[in-house]
Amino acid sequence: QVQLVESGGGLVQAGGSLRLSCAASGRPFSTYVMGWFRQAPGKEREFVATISRSGGTTQYADSVKGRFTASRDNAKNTVYLQMDSLKPEDTAVYYCAASPCSSGTFYRRDEYHYWGQGTQVTVSS
Repeated sequence: QVQLVESGGGLVQAGGSLRLSCAASGRPFSTYVMGWFRQAPGKEREFVATISRSGGTTQYADSVKGRFTASRDNAKNTVYLQMDSLKPEDTAVYYCAASPCSSGTFYRRDEYHYWGQGTQVTVSS
């Protein structure tokens, strides 16, 4: 198993930036594909980004492509989400998640077995 703890959320004005962190403990971090999801009030949890075990491959939702960047430091057991040019519609609780799957799209929630508690991101207009 792996335990995940997100941090770095907060209140920011539109156009600003935030960097989320997700610290992992438990099984070797490098064995997991990591993902970021978000959930806005009244909406389903949606895919934001995923990063491969080595960090060499990333994929993003169209809504954040070009503005968000996922990265990871396996030596520190931490994955990051750099969020730039934030918009009010980015307001949500952001979750990191870990997938032990050897293959898949990694866009789907059911591919991830472990989840953090979430961190609130609020973007004011």
